[in-house]
This record gives sequence, C-alpha cells and structure tokens, in this order.
Amino acid sequence: MTATMHAWEVREPGPVEGQSLRYVEKPVPTPGPGELLVHVRTCGVCRTDLHVTEGDLPVHRPHVTPGHEVVGVVAATGPDVDGHAVGDRVGVAWLRSTDGTCRFCRRGDENLCPASRYTGWDADGGYAEYTTVPAAFAYALPGGVGDTALSPLLCAGIIGYRALLRTSLPENGRLGLYGFGGSAHLCAQLALAQGARVHVLTRGAAARRLALDLGAASAGGADGRPPEPLDGAILFAPAGGLVPVALRALDRGGVLAVAGIHLSDIPPLAYEQDLFYEREVRSVTANTRRDGRDFLALAERHRVRATTHPYPLSRAQDALRDLKAGRFDGAAVLVNDLEPRGPVPPG
Repeated sequence: MTATMHAWEVREPGPVEGQSLRYVEKPVPTPGPGELLVHVRTCGVCRTDLHVTEGDLPVHRPHVTPGHEVVGVVAATGPDVDGHAVGDRVGVAWLRSTDGTCRFCRRGDENLCPASRYTGWDADGGYAEYTTVPAAFAYALPGGVGDTALSPLLCAGIIGYRALLRTSLPENGRLGLYGFGGSAHLCAQLALAQGARVHVLTRGAAARRLALDLGAASAGGADGRPPEPLDGAILFAPAGGLVPVALRALDRGGVLAVAGIHLSDIPPLAYEQDLFYEREVRSVTANTRRDGRDFLALAERHRVRATTHPYPLSRAQDALRDLKAGRFDGAAVLVNDLEPRGPVPPG
C-alpha cells in the first residue's frame, strides 16, 4: 500500500489572491537512486515561491509543489545513498542538482550550471508532508536551533550571504539594504557581526523597526537616501526602479548586488550620474553548496536568527498572500502539524 500525503500545488499560475494554489492529497513520492525521502517538519515561505505561483517565473513543472527552505527528517533512502540514515535531520534548499561536469561546475561555479535544477520549480518542494532531495544536495544542520528558526536560513540566509559576497564589501564597510524581508534581515545580522555599518531602506514601518532593533545604523524609506555614501548595497526588493536609486547612493567604486531571481524592468541609467566612478551592478544567480555550508557555519558562530511567523501547512496560501501584502516582518514558516499516515515507500 502506498501512503498518501497532503500537499499544495500550483493549479494555474496567477495572482495568489485568487485560486492559483490548491490543497490536494497525493501519493508520497518514492526516492530514486541517490535520493532521500524527507518528512517535512517546516518549510520557509520565500518570495521565489510567490514568483513560481504567480507565473513571474516560467513553468518548469506543471502543478508543481512550491517550497525550498525545508527542515525535515529522513524517512527513507533510495538505492546508492551513503552518508545519510533514516532519522537524520536534514535541510533541503533551492539548488537541487547540477550535472557536475560542465565548465562552470568544474571551476566551482555550480550555481551557473546550464543543467541545474531547483526545488519547488523543477521538482516538487516542501509545501507538502514529504519531499525528496538528492542526498548530495541535502544539508547537515547545526544542533541547538529549532526547525522553524532554521528554515529561512536555507534560502533567504544563503542567498543573502552570496549577495553580501558579491558586493565585495571592504572591512568595516558601509552597506545599504533595499528591502528588508526574510533574506535581508538575516544578511544584516551577518554583516553587522562582521563589522559593517548597515543602512536599511524599505517601505514597511514594521521592517524598519526590526532593522533598528537588530542594530542597523539607520532605517528609512525605500526611495530615500542613506545618511552617508555606501561602499556596497544589496537590492532584495523585486523592483527594478530601485536600481538607479541604489547606484546613486554608492560611493566611488561601490557595488550593487541584485539578489532576486525576478526583477521588474530597470529604467534607463545615466552613465555619469549612475555608473561613473567605477560603480558596478552585479546579479546573484542561486548559490553553490559551498555557499550554503559556509553560511550555516557562520550563522551558528554569530548566532544569526530568523524572525519568524509560523503558519500551519494547511494555510500556505494565506502565508503567500501575507508575504505579497507585506503583512509581517522577517519570514513566514509553514509548520507541518500533520502526523505521518500509513507506511512510506520502501528505500
């Protein structure tokens, strides 16, 4: 007998205020060769999930189950799995697999692999009771931190860390963060722990209060001007109109990293006003597994903690609607409050 599970799937991409998602019962997936079956405990709610649900990203898998910030327990293993056992707590993140052989993988840039595949986009993700992950792409997780607090670290945290690296921020540099949601509030904690002075520019009053509570030197409106020139900046908000705003806030030689997978159109840039004096714009494309391991180690060392808002798994659509409307600071996390039902497929 095959067990069934509850899961959300994208019925038809469209505004999340409608019925783009549906809550269904479906078979528990069977782990393939080299894969783990993971019983989901928590899954963070990422803005990328919103882009998948609303169709900002092209459909890669019809009726996909979103979610890629999974903390769970190995429930079964497929053939040819080493280094993982049933009962292990693991993390499942955005990057699901690469070919391992292309020139990008060989030089350590697996995030640029043309054959890369992603959890919750190319394969069903964590808005479900169970998901699968290639064992080589599952993360060992630090002890002493609860499931809910860990989930946002697995994408929001890792991507924020990569974006911070992309700014090439000098020691004790001045960093601007445009948008202050799940990723930015984790990035800010790490940057502050490493000696940066952080200025937050975001539209939400609650987010600005959180930024100041975490130690930001200032917090103002998204289209405002920081109180001093910036050595680096990260654009977390998916608003292309903020690119020239952020560039004009940079000091000479400053770098703007754009952290989102989706961005609205960027307006025309004025070379002398926006880019001259060797200002740069850099994109961020996913992350490598090394980024993930390095960030989780740094997060443990510096006690980076997510501000979380739990939702039961059955309210995933509400969580995405609240994310889009900016109804919370920090990060939403889905909590699987359903008990496993029936046997899982044999490994």
